[in-house]
Amino acid sequence: MDQSIIVELAEWLKSPAGLYVQAWEQRQVDGMVANVFGYHAVQVGLPEWDTLQSNRVPYKTYTHVLQDAALAARPMALVADPENLPFETQSLDLLVLPHVLECSSNPHQILREAERVLMPEGRVVISGFNPWSLWGARERVPGLEPLMPVATHLQVSLPRLKDWFKLLAFEVDRGRFGCYAPPCQTDKWLRRWSFMEAAGDRWWPVCGAAYVVSAVKRVAAVRLVGPAWKQKKKRVRRGAVVTSRHSDC
Repeated sequence: MDQSIIVELAEWLKSPAGLYVQAWEQRQVDGMVANVFGYHAVQVGLPEWDTLQSNRVPYKTYTHVLQDAALAARPMALVADPENLPFETQSLDLLVLPHVLECSSNPHQILREAERVLMPEGRVVISGFNPWSLWGARERVPGLEPLMPVATHLQVSLPRLKDWFKLLAFEVDRGRFGCYAPPCQTDKWLRRWSFMEAAGDRWWPVCGAAYVVSAVKRVAAVRLVGPAWKQKKKRVRRGAVVTSRHSDC
């Protein structure tokens, strides 16, 4: 994990643009985790941001990769490496990864860990930046000061993420793009462009600055296949047919 990106991301989320993205993602995550049941739910990264607040699972755990940041943000946060989660195999019912994949040089390994620790029918919820949005396009313009905390070449696009899900037997059940306002650094201009939310969701839904996606871990049922025993057909004995013959004498 790149700790410098994690620190920059945590600071960026306090800016007007960061609060705008965080508020939209919070609404989407709340809807996706509200009806997830079980016993254990874990949020990986950014423990100062509670993405599990709408979930009713009794045991919730928050992790961070930075010891000092974890103590400052949430005293009970567990310091853990997302690429090597300290949880038993098939022990979690819900896993939330807010912008974790794009902070790693090996995001596919994080997904493999998610598949390992989730129980069958367990759910993973992931948020990330969309590299093909207006915000991503701005980052590619030479000479402009970067607005987003994560470079576009590190961002994981949703089609790419869906391909990884298929390889790991995850089934995507819902997902949303959002944050259609142009890249602005002030709350004043973000509010002025608020009308873009409805327009963008209708006319260019894949161009939102951020996305949230939910997937369920599917495990194929084991079916024992044995030899097909053929039942012998019972022979039905036909009774003798008695006929009376009349002869003329």
